[in-house]
Amino acid sequence: MAVTRILITGSADGLGRAAAETLLGDGHQVIVHARTSQRLTAVQDLLDRGAASVVGDLADLDETRALADQVNQLGPVDAVIHNAGVYSGPQVLPVNVVAPYLLTALIHRPRRLVYLSSGMHLGGRDTLSGLDWTGARRTGSYSDSKLFVTALAVAVSRLWPGVPSNAVDPGWVPTRMGGPNAPDDLRLGHLTQEWLATSDDPRARSTGGYWYHQQPREPHPAARSIPFQDRLLAELAAHTGTPLS
Repeated sequence: MAVTRILITGSADGLGRAAAETLLGDGHQVIVHARTSQRLTAVQDLLDRGAASVVGDLADLDETRALADQVNQLGPVDAVIHNAGVYSGPQVLPVNVVAPYLLTALIHRPRRLVYLSSGMHLGGRDTLSGLDWTGARRTGSYSDSKLFVTALAVAVSRLWPGVPSNAVDPGWVPTRMGGPNAPDDLRLGHLTQEWLATSDDPRARSTGGYWYHQQPREPHPAARSIPFQDRLLAELAAHTGTPLS
């Protein structure tokens, strides 16, 4: 397995940090991301081990654009794991959907893309009317956001056929978001992302999948609907002013 350079958003804690630790231990180059410079103290041990860092608040369009610039200035990345996410509040759509879309559009095209979904996406609503992508008002649920990002992952697999793009359900794991009593295995919660980002396994090099613990599952039907994908991409392009080409 060749050494790869991997960006992991939201890697100051939880699954993102766990993936960064494992990938560094496996000899890969890792770029960790924190919302603020102060939050980088949470990953100082990873920086001491050679990780690079980028900073930006994914709820803010300008900071997200600046984050993409920071990544591009570091040089080409082989994979991006779009891990950052919030569970509730008005920032659900900006952080969980708009930010991965904009980073996908602006970061120089990597070799692989991984987007964090959730089993809760199956309860998401496949409607885009009345959504406030700015986060000024809460108009979308966590389930909605994870349906949208799953559709984004599948759409990218269609539009960029040479770039494996997949969505992952990490399970309900004991992180700060999941809570201490979450029943799933924490190691399995980040194993699939690492595998999709780095493995030479032919299955890991496939595209357009929705994975749970390295096994393919069928996502919400809307995630595979080309008309729905196209409407979603059009909404996000209009909001950000940046089309996905």
